[in-house]
Amino acid sequence: MSLHWIDWTIILVTVALTLIVGAYFARRQKSTDNYFAGGRNIPAWAIGMSIFATLISSVTFLAYPGSAYAGNWILLVQGLMVPIVLVAMVGVIVPLFRRAIKLSTYEYFERRFGLFARIYSSLAFILTHFSKMGTVFFLVSLALAPFLGVNIYTILVVLGVAIILLTLMGGIEGVIWMDVIQGFLLIGGGVICALILLFAPEGGPWEFFAVANANHKISFAPYTWDFTHLTFIVMVLNGIFYAIQKYGTDQTIVQRYLTAKDDRSAKKAAYMGVFMSVPIWALFMFIGTGLYVFYHVSGAPALPADMKADEVFPYFIGSQLPVGVVGLILAALAAAAISSLDSDMNCLAAIGVQDYYARFRPRSTDRQRLRVGRLLVLFSGVASVGVGMLYVHWGGEGVLGAVFGLYAIFSAGIVGLFLLGLFSRRANKQGLYVGIAAAVLFTAYAVLTSTKFDFGEGKRLLLDLGAWNFTQHKYMLGVYSHLVLFVVGWVASYFFKAPLADKELTIYGYLERRRTETK
Repeated sequence: MSLHWIDWTIILVTVALTLIVGAYFARRQKSTDNYFAGGRNIPAWAIGMSIFATLISSVTFLAYPGSAYAGNWILLVQGLMVPIVLVAMVGVIVPLFRRAIKLSTYEYFERRFGLFARIYSSLAFILTHFSKMGTVFFLVSLALAPFLGVNIYTILVVLGVAIILLTLMGGIEGVIWMDVIQGFLLIGGGVICALILLFAPEGGPWEFFAVANANHKISFAPYTWDFTHLTFIVMVLNGIFYAIQKYGTDQTIVQRYLTAKDDRSAKKAAYMGVFMSVPIWALFMFIGTGLYVFYHVSGAPALPADMKADEVFPYFIGSQLPVGVVGLILAALAAAAISSLDSDMNCLAAIGVQDYYARFRPRSTDRQRLRVGRLLVLFSGVASVGVGMLYVHWGGEGVLGAVFGLYAIFSAGIVGLFLLGLFSRRANKQGLYVGIAAAVLFTAYAVLTSTKFDFGEGKRLLLDLGAWNFTQHKYMLGVYSHLVLFVVGWVASYFFKAPLADKELTIYGYLERRRTETK
């Protein structure tokens, strides 16, 4: 697959635009408040678009069509839970964080449960997003390499440099406004692909939906009450906890609440980000269904025999789309990666400055903290490119699988921690410590007894307890670890004497303000 010069131009313009936006906003980045919070005066619609673009990564761009092509829309159930949870909780979460923290989400956990809770939760964020960044770099480079005819390591470096410079120069303001541009590009690219596939069958949309329905492609099945396989109920439970984790404990989202001028604007941005994301998640599922119909009904040339489901969409782009559209779609793919990675870099730097540097150097000046923040952006960007290169070297497996397993263990129960602090004034730090220990032990047991590793003699479980192995679906692991921490932490708190938590740090402060306002 070789690109026309028009397609090359579109892609290069997209990357160049990243650098231009970073340079434009560079002159405003004179303080940590501007660099990490945009002066707290960014329009709600821009913040909402940025949340949307951050949630739609290259994983969505590639994995969702592949999943829908191979199966159905069951993975979309997770996304459908997000607006339900958000509507129920955003009125509490947004004002809570805007009152309780200066910059770091995890400052709330320290105020509620002490320093250890802050370190535990912030390290969980650092580990998950650092490893996620390497994954995104790897996936987008792997997808672009066949089209560009360039070594995958070269793509990793070029993309890495562009994203690092955007984030390094423009701060969160540059990140958000670039996300606005990338968001429109994502929408445009997805819509064009969906329309092409919808009208590809000879019978048009009518035949498209007839074939899709006949093959159960637009479905969320199976609907059985079974936790050992990927079922509708498993995705519902996973989606509920995913939504709480993303909007209640994730720095990339919470930091955007702080960039708005007031609570109302922050809530509006949160709603906008989510209600834009769900249709686009569905759009890329639709594309996967369209690919199935196209290659099974419309008389298109047969796919290579060894092609994996995740490779079908890139193959379709390169073999079926006209000049110009190919460049637009690939630019949208790059945009998906950029809009996710620039947010991660800025937020990782914010955590490093606020949770660690400012704590160990409390007398440091704002200028020193800004300098450290920029250095951390540079470090996180370079390191995540390095992780992406490790993926290439190991084929996406190997040592990084062990890293993800360790992350799952040591970040166990973050949502449970948040809910414990939010809903129980009785919960205290001693009870929390017991809850964390229980969650870590449970997660370690579940990971070790369900993960197979190749020791040179074939794959076998890291720990085999026979009938006592954890056999439920991997998506349930996160659900259980959060519940274990919440329940054990809540019960254990009754065994330790401690004053009730400040009402303003719990949902009860919000409810009291609501009662006062309605009188």
